[in-house]
Amino acid sequence: MSQFFAYANADAVSRKLVPYFLDVQSDLIETIGSRVVVPLVTVERAGGVIERLMPCLAVGEKRLVMDTAQIMGIPMRMLGKQVADLSHERHAILAALDLLISGI
Repeated sequence: MSQFFAYANADAVSRKLVPYFLDVQSDLIETIGSRVVVPLVTVERAGGVIERLMPCLAVGEKRLVMDTAQIMGIPMRMLGKQVADLSHERHAILAALDLLISGI
């Protein structure tokens, strides 16, 4: 697993609402069987988008919203196929996490 990579949601039940997860956990932090992720959802699913908190990211041809307020730890078995390297969006991702945590 790699930080800032997007993965398909391997869970058939939740996949319709959350098609992808963005791994935001540092590669320096090893946890047994889980990763910290942020759901990547459609703009329609996100409802209102707060731009800095919820940046739009491209996964293939799809524009998805980083649903930052829904950050969570999930079992690694829920991470399916790696679908995109979003490390080029590092600044926007970290700005969203910083806004969520510190309010600035």
